[in-house]
Amino acid sequence: MAGNWVSSLLLVMTTLYQAIACWREDRRSPPGQRIDIGGYKLHLYTAGESTNQPTIVLDHSLGGIEGYFLLPELAKLGRVCCYDRAGYGWSDRSPHSRTSQQIVMELDRLLTAANIAPPYLLIGNSFGSYNQRLYAHQFPEKVAGLVLTDGLHESGMLQMTLLLRGLKLFFISGFVMCVLGSVLGIIRVLKTCGMFERLKPELRQYSSTVLNPVQRSFCRPNHWITMAQEMWSLEASGRQLQTINSLGALPMVSIKANSFFKPSLWTRLIPLGAANRLRDDMHQELSKLSTNCIQLQAETSGHFVWLDQPEVILQAVKMLLEEGI
Repeated sequence: MAGNWVSSLLLVMTTLYQAIACWREDRRSPPGQRIDIGGYKLHLYTAGESTNQPTIVLDHSLGGIEGYFLLPELAKLGRVCCYDRAGYGWSDRSPHSRTSQQIVMELDRLLTAANIAPPYLLIGNSFGSYNQRLYAHQFPEKVAGLVLTDGLHESGMLQMTLLLRGLKLFFISGFVMCVLGSVLGIIRVLKTCGMFERLKPELRQYSSTVLNPVQRSFCRPNHWITMAQEMWSLEASGRQLQTINSLGALPMVSIKANSFFKPSLWTRLIPLGAANRLRDDMHQELSKLSTNCIQLQAETSGHFVWLDQPEVILQAVKMLLEEGI
C-alpha cells in the first residue's frame, strides 16, 4: 500500500516537473521563425551566408531533428535551412497524414512562404531520403543536387520479412509508450539525468546550445505521436515513391553506413543481419536513381551517420558544391 502511494506521488511530481519545464520553454522564442503554411506553423532555422551556390535544405530522419548537430559546419559552406517537420521541435502538428507526399507539400509551402529561393541542395537523412527524393522528382527545376544519408528505398521497405515487420511494430509500440512517458515527465527526468548521452556517447561532443533543440523535442508528447504516425505511414510513403524510377542526371551522393546498428549486447535481441541485408539491397537500388550518383561509405558508422561520422555528410555536400551545381 505504501509503495503504491510513493509511486503515485513520484508520478505527480514528475508530471508537475514536465508541466513547469514546458511552460518555461514555451516562454522563450524559438531560434528561428515559425511560418504559417495554411492554418498551422512550421519552424524554420536558417544559418550561413547566402552565396551564388544552392541553398542547403535538410530533412531529418524518422523522429529526428538531428539537423541542429550539422548546422554549424554546414553553415560554413553556404546558406543552410533546417526545419522541423510538423509535430517536431517548434512546429505545430499537422492535421494531415504523415506521408512523404504531404511532407513534400508542406516543405515547398514553407520555403515559398519564407522566400527561400531555389536552387536547393537537398539532404535527406534516413526517412528524410524518401521526402527529398520525392521533392526532387516533383520540383526538378528547383533542385540542383541531392545527398541521401543511409537512405531508404521502397523496393525493400515494401517487401520486408515478417521478422522485420514485427520489429517495425515493436518500435511503434515503443513510441506509443513514450507518449505516456513524456506526458508523465519520465523522459524529461531521464534527459536531466544524462540518459541520452549514456545511450549515445557521441552526443557529448556537442554543446548544450546545440543539444537543447533536439532534447527539448524528445521531451514532448507530440514528438512521439508524430514518430508513430510517420512509421505507421511508411508503407503509404513507399508506394508514393514507387513511380520514381529515375532522377535523370541529377548530381547525387548516397552515403552508406557500415551497419544499421553498431553491434552491441542489445542488438543481439533484434534481427540485425536481416536488417543489414535489406539495407544492402536498398543501396543498390538507390545507386541506380541517377546516372550521376556517387556512393560514399561511412566505414565506422551505424545508421546514425550524423552522429557517428558527420564529416562524411560534409564531404558529400562539398563534393556537390565543388561540381558547380
